[in-house]
Amino acid sequence: MSTLTLPEPIAAYFIADTQGPDAVARCFTPQGVVTDKRETHVGRGAIATWKSGTMRLYTYTNEPFSLETIDGFHVVRSHTEGDFAGSPIDMTLAFRLERGLIASLEITA
Repeated sequence: MSTLTLPEPIAAYFIADTQGPDAVARCFTPQGVVTDKRETHVGRGAIATWKSGTMRLYTYTNEPFSLETIDGFHVVRSHTEGDFAGSPIDMTLAFRLERGLIASLEITA
């Protein structure tokens, strides 16, 4: 990972993203929400299922390169490369944190 200093729950998310769906789901509150590709996934089970599908379809790497706080969200820009159409892309990941975990994540390209 880059030298960018991320809040601990967000740094844990990017590490977990290399470890598997269950590791990613544990980064979220029990009722955490992920919105990706206009689909919303609520709860750790649904988040693990979403991540499992993503990992089954694509092999990719993420390299966060910027962080700013906007209206209570930690907005991370990440350079993403992989075996998907349009690779590489820079994605925006908007995290809302709660009690040391991720309460919500919205991913946009």
